[in-house]
Amino acid sequence: MAHTLFSNLVTWSESQYSHLPWREKRTLYKTLVSEIMLQQTTVGTVLNHFERFLVEYPTIFDLAKASEEQVCISWKGLGYYRRARSLRNVAIQVVEEFEGKIPTNLNDLLKLKGIGPYTANAIVAIGADKKALAVDANLERVLARFYGVTVEKGPKLQKKLWQDFEHKKIMAEIDGMSARALNEAMMDLGRIICQARKASCTLCPLKSGCLAFKSGDPLQYPVEAEKKESLDLYIKVLRVVVTDKKKILVYQKGAKEWLSGQWELPTFILETNDEKLKQYPPIKIKQNFEKFPYVKTGITKYDIHNYILEMSLEEFEKLSKKINVEYEFKTNDIKLNMSTATQKVFKTLAKSSVTIKSGK
Repeated sequence: MAHTLFSNLVTWSESQYSHLPWREKRTLYKTLVSEIMLQQTTVGTVLNHFERFLVEYPTIFDLAKASEEQVCISWKGLGYYRRARSLRNVAIQVVEEFEGKIPTNLNDLLKLKGIGPYTANAIVAIGADKKALAVDANLERVLARFYGVTVEKGPKLQKKLWQDFEHKKIMAEIDGMSARALNEAMMDLGRIICQARKASCTLCPLKSGCLAFKSGDPLQYPVEAEKKESLDLYIKVLRVVVTDKKKILVYQKGAKEWLSGQWELPTFILETNDEKLKQYPPIKIKQNFEKFPYVKTGITKYDIHNYILEMSLEEFEKLSKKINVEYEFKTNDIKLNMSTATQKVFKTLAKSSVTIKSGK
């Protein structure tokens, strides 16, 4: 029975979602790029960037030859730039260690820095169409519901699913099917029908065999981890704008900083409720910064208010004389891999007739 259900699921998926560009003329390289892009990003967002990225880097050799800054610029709009740097580093390793041929063995893949268990399994199952289970958030949810698994959501559940798969306690039907088609179909099911906060069970091709559906309360699966109380963290920062003709004063973020490799305006912490935060140097100013123009951004667990202050170079040098950061003037154009916050600052200044200058 389960084999028939999974066959129906694949038919449903292929009839509606086979047009996704990374699925057309599937290759290992396309799979690697798309899987890294799809991490922490919606399908809709990736659709707007995937094909353009492949035009710029049609092969893994092209990607390996590109500079980190080039790749990050090409990644704009996808966010979480750590993934872009990781993808480039994987490409370099594959070229240097595997002559440009992406391995399809789990052990070899897991030796590549930046490739974790999920991506490795996705490359094997989806890229190579070999027996493996790509347990992303969608598969984790679909399988937990279908088999009624009560292990806590997250790493524990993922480990349980992989172990059960290895011992043929779940998904044994994959032996007679396409691993690629089945994994893709379950991803589609989790994305469209078996969602985290809404399970449209009447539309689901697997409902007749699903234990969560039979329970009458499918949303109880997967079991949620106990939530810890957390403090809402905020940062109020000062973004200083210093210009020289058509150039702007910026600095490049270091390897251990947020947005590593990107260029950012001189930035200082005005106020935060996280005493351990060391991402930016603290500063005190005489003016009431709450009256400055600002833009809102966010990163990791922080809400950020970015207050904007224009200064002359002389004023800025006095302000930053004790700050051990190398600033330099750069042309403000598309070739400069600027942080999103920096871009938003300039958009705000362009739209606003109100600018605040130091000393006024």
